[in-house]
Amino acid sequence: MIGYVTLGTNDREKSSKFYDALCGELGVGRMMENEQFIAWGKPGGGAGIGITRPFDGNAATVGNGVMVALEAKDEAQVQRLYNLALANGGSDEGAPGDRGGGFYAGYFRDPDGNKLNAFIMKSE
Repeated sequence: MIGYVTLGTNDREKSSKFYDALCGELGVGRMMENEQFIAWGKPGGGAGIGITRPFDGNAATVGNGVMVALEAKDEAQVQRLYNLALANGGSDEGAPGDRGGGFYAGYFRDPDGNKLNAFIMKSE
C-alpha cells in the first residue's frame, strides 16, 4: 500500500551517511539521487525511503507523532540497525527489546530528529 516515505533534512551529507548505513544493512542502496533528494530502495520492490530538502525552501521540521518503521529479519538485525543509527549521528529513543504481543523493536532518531524504529513481529 505504501509506495515510499520521504523525510525532510537540513543536512543532506549527514543524513545520507545515516541512511546509507541503515539501508545497506537492509540490503538496499541508493536508487535515485539529485541535488534535492536521495531515495533508497529497489525499483519494483517494496516501499523505500527518501530524504529531501523541503520544496518550499523552509527548514525541515519533525512531525510530532510521525514514525517510520523498518522491518528487520530477526532480533540481531534490529540490534544492528539500532547500533548503526547511533553510530551514524542518530539518537536513542528506546533500546531494542520486547514490547509485548510478539513485537520486538528498537527506537531511534535520525540526525534531523525524525523518529524511526527497527522491528520484527515474532510468532507466539
